[in-house]
Amino acid sequence: MHSTDSPSADAGTQAVIDHLAARQQPIVAWLEDFLRIPSVSADPAFAPGMDTARRFLLERLRAIGLHEVQLLDGGGEPAVYGEWNGAPGKPTVMVYGHYDVQPADPLALWRTPPFEPATVDGRLYARGSSDVKGSTTIALETIAAFLAVRGGCPVNIKVFLEGEEETGSPSLRHLVERHRALLRADAVLSADGGRASAEAPTINTGARGNAQLEVRLRSAHKDLHSGRYGGGVRNALHEMARLIASLHHADGGVAVEGFHAGAQPPTPQQRADTAAFPYDEAAFFADVGGSDHGEPGYSARERITLRPALDVNGLWGGYTGEGGKTIVPCEAGAKLTARVVAGQDPGAVIRAVLRHLQAHCPPGCTLETVALHEGSPASTLAPAHPLVRAAEAVLERESGRRPIHVRLGASVPVTALFKETLGIDTLMFGFNLPDEDVHAPNEFFRLASIQQGARAWTLLLAELASYPPARFHGH
Repeated sequence: MHSTDSPSADAGTQAVIDHLAARQQPIVAWLEDFLRIPSVSADPAFAPGMDTARRFLLERLRAIGLHEVQLLDGGGEPAVYGEWNGAPGKPTVMVYGHYDVQPADPLALWRTPPFEPATVDGRLYARGSSDVKGSTTIALETIAAFLAVRGGCPVNIKVFLEGEEETGSPSLRHLVERHRALLRADAVLSADGGRASAEAPTINTGARGNAQLEVRLRSAHKDLHSGRYGGGVRNALHEMARLIASLHHADGGVAVEGFHAGAQPPTPQQRADTAAFPYDEAAFFADVGGSDHGEPGYSARERITLRPALDVNGLWGGYTGEGGKTIVPCEAGAKLTARVVAGQDPGAVIRAVLRHLQAHCPPGCTLETVALHEGSPASTLAPAHPLVRAAEAVLERESGRRPIHVRLGASVPVTALFKETLGIDTLMFGFNLPDEDVHAPNEFFRLASIQQGARAWTLLLAELASYPPARFHGH
């Protein structure tokens, strides 16, 4: 993006951009303080870090001038909330982010301590830097700059910072329903869900949904001596391996009856946008040491963004300790996830997978459902939605290129939940990039993204102010 004055920015907006550019050092310092807080939601041992993060954010929201700053409780980790409603007649935009991060394990693989931010070659290394404290900081600092420079924002703002995103948002639905009146808005701008490419401007217009299943297969009452029973009884690991293998055809296509039910085929425009996306397929596989495999008839990029997928996430049983143990295992377990696309019911899809496993379970074995989570559906943002139109206008003016519409292969449950419970759509406008080792050791965030992101968020909020609130509904 350009770093010079843009013809799209009026004098007031340009003053905000200049203010943000001049404050890069204190913004980075605040982000580093945020990153030092070990706000790991998955591990109860980090509860003090979660509480510290909430207090840290509450203090910041009050300091920048938001009102009604408070914690919103839904029975789990509270969300941090604040609002500014000084733009009558203008849209109300909820700004979404999350303050929780993934566990830092395995710690031995980090080159620098995960909760001691370190800058190397323009990269800020720390757990949560890319996902998503960096982009959350961009959003908050943009709001702060509008309030400091202009005394108000171009649109009404409601900040909503979740504390359970990294654990699947288990209490989010109840939280939103409990505070529905407070959270009423016209649209959501999410700091989560980053840029798809560093080379080309992109707009996220949707994401796949997901569902999860865990099963346990038993072939006997107890583990058996392989010398006395081997070759004469069913082995739970053998049977589970055959059962799991039956889920896919040899060519990589999913073999489960009903798995593709309701799936809307990619539109010609979606396939054209996917083809236009700068994507080196050979490099994609070489980067991870993997190889091409999956549903025939689609490119790898189409398969990971536009088509459903079924994956085994874990498969276990028997003895896995040091040395050998000569047994015939009596039990085996498996965890699976399904990624679903527009038009699909994730609950129906994952139950189709369960029915397949039950139907193919061999005689003499039992299959138990340990857990089944229906997850959330795919989300889609209409091309004519004001969020898309505004982002297109900003990114095209900034880059000189038409933004490519992309869909995420990952799932962002909050987008579907806000649509279902509040009737509002979400534009993911984070500024992290795909190579920043999210959820892995040595996660980092590019410092250059802070100024780029703050400029784009400033221009986008100004652009959204040109749309009447009614235009955001009915898509």
